[in-house]
Amino acid sequence: MFSGSMTALHSLPHPSSPRPIRRALGWILLGGLSASVLLGARVKDLTQVEGSRDNQLVGYGLVVGLAGDGDSNAVATLQSVANTLERNGLKVDADEIKSKNAAAVMVTADIPPFLKPGSRIDVTVSSLGDAKTLQGGVLLQMPLLGADGQVYAVAQGAIAVGGYLGGSGGAGGAQVQRNHPTVGIITNGAIVEREIVTQFVRDGRMVFLLHNPDFTSAARMAEAINLAFPGSQATARDAATVDLLVPEAYASRHVAFLADVGSVDVRPDALARVVINERTGTIVATAPVGLSQVAISHGSLTITVAETLGVSQPGAFASGGQTAIVPTTQTEVTEVSGGFQLVEEAPSVEQLAFALNALGVSTREMMAIFQTLKRAGSLQAELIIN
Repeated sequence: MFSGSMTALHSLPHPSSPRPIRRALGWILLGGLSASVLLGARVKDLTQVEGSRDNQLVGYGLVVGLAGDGDSNAVATLQSVANTLERNGLKVDADEIKSKNAAAVMVTADIPPFLKPGSRIDVTVSSLGDAKTLQGGVLLQMPLLGADGQVYAVAQGAIAVGGYLGGSGGAGGAQVQRNHPTVGIITNGAIVEREIVTQFVRDGRMVFLLHNPDFTSAARMAEAINLAFPGSQATARDAATVDLLVPEAYASRHVAFLADVGSVDVRPDALARVVINERTGTIVATAPVGLSQVAISHGSLTITVAETLGVSQPGAFASGGQTAIVPTTQTEVTEVSGGFQLVEEAPSVEQLAFALNALGVSTREMMAIFQTLKRAGSLQAELIIN
C-alpha cells in the first residue's frame, strides 16, 4: 500500500522544465514515489486464513424461452427437453421434438466459506451448443456439484445477458452483436443446500497465507503479530506462510482472535516490477524500480499510404463514353531523426518517470525502451509483458 494517488507519467514535470511534459501518449502508473513512504496494510488485506477458501461448483442445465435463438436441434438439447417433460409427467420421444427455443448450458459458481444452507450465490450460465443468444432465457432448476460429486447448491432463474444480438441474420440481412450474448449471470440464482465444513484452527494454531508471497513481508508480519500478541508465537514458515498460536486469553474465542489479528498493521515489501499491457497501452511500475546510467536513442519512421477513389465521366454534351472509377494513391514518408540522450542513474520511480518523460516518447516507444533496457541490464526490475 502506498501513500498518495496513482500518478500519470505524462503529467509529471521535468526537473529542468517549469511546465509538465505532455508528449508521452500513454500512461505509466506509479506504485509510489519512494520506497520510504510505504504505509502499513492490515493483515486481513494481505492474507487469507488457511482453510477458509472458496470452492468451485459446476452443473449441466437447460435454458428455455429463447424465441427461436436456441440450439438448432442438437441431440443433447432435445434429449434434455424430453427428459424434462418426462419428469413432469409427459413422455415424448426426443426424435419427435422440433424446437429451437431451448439451449444446453453449463452453469458454474464459486461458493464462499462459512455459507449456511439457505444462503444464495451468483451463478454464470454459458451456452454449450450453437444457440445464438441466451437473452430472455430462463434456467430450469438444476443441481450444482462439487469436485466430490456431491450437490451443494440448486440453481434456477431468469438470465441477465451483458450483450445483445439484433437484426434479421438472414441472407442479405444486417445483424448486430455486442459483447457475448451466449454467456449470462443469474444474481443470487442458486440456493446453498449443503454446508462445506471449514476448519481454520487446528491444534490451537492458525496459518495465514500471503496473497503475494515475499520473505520480507512474511517476516515483518510475524514480528508485528508478536508485538501485538506476545503469546501468539508467530513464525514466518516461508515466503507465503505465517504460523501462530492462539493465546490462552482467546482459547474459546477463536473468531475474536482472528478479528483482532486481522487488524494488525504490517508494512509489506514490494518487488521492483514493471508491468506492460500492450493491448491497452498501460505501463505500471512499482516504487523500488531503478535505472542505471544509460544512453538512449529513439527515432521513428512513419509511412502513410492513402488511396482515394475518383469518378471520371463524359462531359454534358459528349456523344459517347462511360463513367469510370479512377483510384488515386498518395504515399507520405515521415522520418524523425533519433539522437542519443544520456539518462542519469534513477534510483526511484519518480526520477525514472522524469527521465522517460524528458525523451517525449509515445506509449509504444516506451514499451520498446523498457524491453531494450532490460536486455541491456540497465533496468533493475522484473519486466512483465501481458
